[in-house]
Amino acid sequence: MAPPASPPRPGHVPPRPERRAWLVLVMIVVFMMISYADKAVLGLAAVPLMEELGIGKSTYGLISSSFYLLFSLSGLVVGFSSGRISSRALLLAMAALWAVAQLPVLLVAAVPSLIAGRVLLGMAEGPAASMSMHALYKWFPTGRRGLPSALQIGGAALGTAVSAPLLTWLIVDHGWRSAFVALTLVSAAWCLVWPFVGQDGPFGEERKPVRGASRPPRAAGPPLRALLTNGTVTGGILSAFGSHWALALSSAWLPVYLQTQMDMTATGASSVVSGVSVVSLALLLSVPAYVDRLKRRGVSSRRADGIPQGMAVLVAGGALALLPFAAGGPVQLLLIAVAFGCHAVALPLHYVTTATVVPDGRRGAVFGVVAASGTLPGLFVPYLTGHLVDGAATEATGYTAAFLLSAGVMAVCGLLAIATIHPERDARRLNPAGASVPAPRQAGVSKPVAQ
Repeated sequence: MAPPASPPRPGHVPPRPERRAWLVLVMIVVFMMISYADKAVLGLAAVPLMEELGIGKSTYGLISSSFYLLFSLSGLVVGFSSGRISSRALLLAMAALWAVAQLPVLLVAAVPSLIAGRVLLGMAEGPAASMSMHALYKWFPTGRRGLPSALQIGGAALGTAVSAPLLTWLIVDHGWRSAFVALTLVSAAWCLVWPFVGQDGPFGEERKPVRGASRPPRAAGPPLRALLTNGTVTGGILSAFGSHWALALSSAWLPVYLQTQMDMTATGASSVVSGVSVVSLALLLSVPAYVDRLKRRGVSSRRADGIPQGMAVLVAGGALALLPFAAGGPVQLLLIAVAFGCHAVALPLHYVTTATVVPDGRRGAVFGVVAASGTLPGLFVPYLTGHLVDGAATEATGYTAAFLLSAGVMAVCGLLAIATIHPERDARRLNPAGASVPAPRQAGVSKPVAQ
């Protein structure tokens, strides 16, 4: 096992990332934008697609859930393989598969082809968030990861914000198939650029010994089981689970809900989806940066990173519980923005707290497990919601039941995350010899690090 990362010396300022690091960051942000546009397209095309194919909401929910059939498993497998395969090659293979996965529905527009394409797409996107974050951390040292992490996750919100109106325009004016064609072309274009930009960075990688030189002894480190079962990693998984529950619900059903229950046009619904993504993006760019400032002032990682991610899921769940009973108009839109926008804060922060207690050499594998566990709601939430709506006396009653169930799960996840995430405590337990990732820099020790 690779030894845990050594803590920086007191007053040490991590080196500034080189220009290549920022180019890689830009490509990874675009990578995440494409990933979430791929997720959003089915929801945006849902109403005309269901009408053309003559399918009900339960069947549509099944198609949407099929995206996650291999999502978590592939994230887990690729996470454990990340130490032997370069991040550059992994991301290229994923994006190439994204382009291919859009083709089945273009060849034969039917439920089986839709499911086949979504299963392949989900398999290729399962490792996307964790492995692109792992690739990013190879370019940015500890102490300079807050803003890059937020921008990487922010690429997801930006992807939905930008793609929703564009894809809706294509769907309305050129048919829903045109949106799938556009995403195929965008993924292929990214694949053409990435080999010239993407490289593995210098941080957190084991170096091969020079031929003839003796291999240095490996320091003992905590076993993988201990890394996965400590409170900080478990709490991070819970916050991600609650956040992805809301994300799966909104990706599959928010555009449909806006059109069928709030009488919006497809264009109006896409504007609301885009607005929610803008709220998420604003929070993703502001909260992690503020968290970094708090930690540089000496605030504990529990208070700076742990509690906010649990609160984000808890507050979003509260807004979702109120949504079915809102009077309408601006109040409903505000609750939608909070319910489906605020939870996103948990996504970059749960990676930050996990990385705090996990050695660099184990980070890819642990990130894979965290991503596989946290994204499980996507496997059943879309279908469950469709089943509840189809089985209720009215659609409105079905949506109310689905929203209240989701709110309850999110509240439990948020509260448990708040209670269990203790990065400093768990770092000491896992690395009693003191080889843990450092506690927050004390105020006055060094000047604030510019991101």
